[in-house]
Amino acid sequence: MSENVNPIKYFLSGGFGGVCTILVGHPLDTIKVRLQTMPIPKPNEKPLYTGTFDCAKQTFTKEGFRGFYKGMGAPLVGVAPIFAMSFLGFGIGKKLQQSEPNQKLSELQIFYAGAFSGIFTTVIMAPGERIKCLLQIQHGNATPKYNGPIDCIKKLYAEGGLRSIFKGSCATLLRDVPASGLYFTTYEVVKRSLTKEDGSISLLSTLTAGACAGIANWVIGMPPDVLKSRLQTAPEGTYKRGVREVFVHLMKTEGPAALYKGFTPVMLRAVPANAACFLGFEAAKNFLDWLAPNY
Repeated sequence: MSENVNPIKYFLSGGFGGVCTILVGHPLDTIKVRLQTMPIPKPNEKPLYTGTFDCAKQTFTKEGFRGFYKGMGAPLVGVAPIFAMSFLGFGIGKKLQQSEPNQKLSELQIFYAGAFSGIFTTVIMAPGERIKCLLQIQHGNATPKYNGPIDCIKKLYAEGGLRSIFKGSCATLLRDVPASGLYFTTYEVVKRSLTKEDGSISLLSTLTAGACAGIANWVIGMPPDVLKSRLQTAPEGTYKRGVREVFVHLMKTEGPAALYKGFTPVMLRAVPANAACFLGFEAAKNFLDWLAPNY
C-alpha cells in the first residue's frame, strides 16, 4: 500500500485527533496520575486509594463528575499543537525516508519516523504535563494551591522560573521517543493488515488499529511516565539529580511494581482514547484529501 505523505495534512489532522483523545480519555488520565502520586501509607495506615475503582468512587463522591476533568484546561489548550506536532514529526520522518513520493516504508522505518515525532512534542508536552499533573493531584477536600492552569504557571515561574515550568522534560523525552515509535508502528502494521484489497478500511478496523496502538504505547511508556509524574509533582528541591534520583528512590521504597502504578486506568483509557485519536485523524485527513487532492 503506497502513500503520498503530506506533513501539513498530518499536522492539521493530528491536531483534530488530539482533541478527540483528550475529550474521551482525560477522566482516566486523572485517576492514573492520582494513583501514581499518592503518598506511601505509614504502618497500619490505609492507602489513600485501594485501586482504580476506589479512586474513581472517591473522586466522584468528593468532587463530582467535574473532578475527573481537573487539569484538562492545560492539555486541551495545548493538545492541538502537541498532537499536530507529533503527527507532523511522524509525517516528516516518513517523508525523509521515502526515495519517491509513494514509496511504502518498512516497519523499522515507520518506527524511526514515530520516534522522531516524540522529539518534536517534548518542548510543548513537558510544561503541559507538569501543569496537568499538579492540578490533577489537588483533591476536593483540601484547599487548592493552584486555581487553574494560568495561576499554576504564574506560581511555578515565581518559584523557579522557566526551569520550574519545564521540570521533567528529560523524563518526558525518555517516555515519548520509544513509546511514539511503537505507537505509530503498531497503528500502521495493524491498519495495513486490516486494509481491504481495494485500499479501503472500515470504521471498526480504524478503531481497532488505534486501540492497539494505544496499548502498545503504554506498555513501553508506563515506567518512564510514572517517573515523570513523580518528578513533576514533587516539591522543589526533592529530586536534585532529576529522573535518575526518582528511579533510585522508587526502587528502594516501593520496588519495580511501582513502575506500573496506574496501569489499569491507563489501559482502560488507551483503547477508547487512541481509537478516538486515529478515527479523528483519519476523518480529518480524508476531508483534507478531498478538499485538496493534489497537495
